[in-house]
Amino acid sequence: MSDHFIARPAGAVRGALRVPGDKSISHRSIMLGAIATGTTRVTGFLEGADAISTMNVFRALGVRIDGPSDGRVTVEGVGLHGLRAPTVDLDCGNSGTSMRLLSGLLAGQGFEARLVGDASLTRRPMKRVTEPLARMGARIDSADGRPPLRIHPPAGRLHGIDYTMPVASAQVKSALMLAGLYAEGETRVTEPAPTRDHTERMLGAFGVPVAVDGATVTVRGGVALRAADIDVPADISSAAFFLVAGAIARDADLLLRHVGTNPTRTGVIDILRLMGADLTLEHPRTVGGEPVADLRIRSSSLRGIDVPPELVPLAIDEFPVLFIAAACARGRTTVTGAEELRVKESDRIAVMAEGLRALGIDATPTPDGIVIEGRGDRADVFSGGAVDSHGDHRPAMAFSVASLRAAGPIRIADTANVGTSFPNFVALAREAGIDVEPIRAR
Repeated sequence: MSDHFIARPAGAVRGALRVPGDKSISHRSIMLGAIATGTTRVTGFLEGADAISTMNVFRALGVRIDGPSDGRVTVEGVGLHGLRAPTVDLDCGNSGTSMRLLSGLLAGQGFEARLVGDASLTRRPMKRVTEPLARMGARIDSADGRPPLRIHPPAGRLHGIDYTMPVASAQVKSALMLAGLYAEGETRVTEPAPTRDHTERMLGAFGVPVAVDGATVTVRGGVALRAADIDVPADISSAAFFLVAGAIARDADLLLRHVGTNPTRTGVIDILRLMGADLTLEHPRTVGGEPVADLRIRSSSLRGIDVPPELVPLAIDEFPVLFIAAACARGRTTVTGAEELRVKESDRIAVMAEGLRALGIDATPTPDGIVIEGRGDRADVFSGGAVDSHGDHRPAMAFSVASLRAAGPIRIADTANVGTSFPNFVALAREAGIDVEPIRAR
């Protein structure tokens, strides 16, 4: 029997919470701290499996890292060219961010490295990263475009390129920027739609000039990084589960503290507001170059919408729980242009459609999205029953939230990977009023 959750119908969602630190920023704080000169101190670090995988990779590359302890990490940087050849495979676990960004960072090193991952990561496509890196002179072998990846030293120094991405992806953009640090000349990346810009912001904090001109970002090779202090805000992708919980619960008034509100990440806020959510930002401020605010969500009467295409890349990780919101809305919600969801830790369009239908929701998957017929006029939107998260943490947490409007318990299979992004999800969910219980495998 695999790990699973039992989520039971509950009442009020109330209180004040701080969800774990932003996963994207946590990854990057280790990566850039490792190749900087001096000591980087990180607070608010996400102590989840994905970020720990990144940390352990850099330890295998000869970087001293102390922590994490209560979200505090110290990284003793070795400089741009101070990484050492690993004596073991570099295990990225379940983390696509780790593998794709490391592909860029390691492409210009003078040693060989092999990037591996778990069964889920081994199924994820890597050509979108390895092909443009090859144009820069990188030599990366793969198993038909999928992990494991063997990275060889380039024949000479990498060279900068001018690359227009066919698909919006912050991971591809970041990988090319990191490779650009080791390349001759400038590396320019143009994206078809805005994606998260944490790499650009953090490179600036480490003293690397980054030019942004519309949709094009440019980095110059050979610039030394200087250690920095990084305060990681709470992850809006983790906050999203509680934003939807507050919106759909019958009696909700929930405050989420110190949440990162980077404009390249706030698609979930914009979409929920378009659906009619009673969601406000309080005490906006800037911390370490990143915008932060407290988010207050109250019970809301949601309506179905056609999600604007320009918001899709800004909420790509939040769609599993947004699909729960759509089921609780009045009328139809349509999502298009979200084909990226099919190559995440699972095919999230298929997994969510399957689970929603098992709970009595009319959900029709399309090649690049989904159509959901909301049942917001009913007290019990979901029927209760059994769903399978297929080892993907975000569907597992999304279906837990669905229990707030269910007629009976929801049993969610294959939930072990929730710890990759949100290690204390169950404890915080129960604190907020969501009745979810983990059942460990025997």
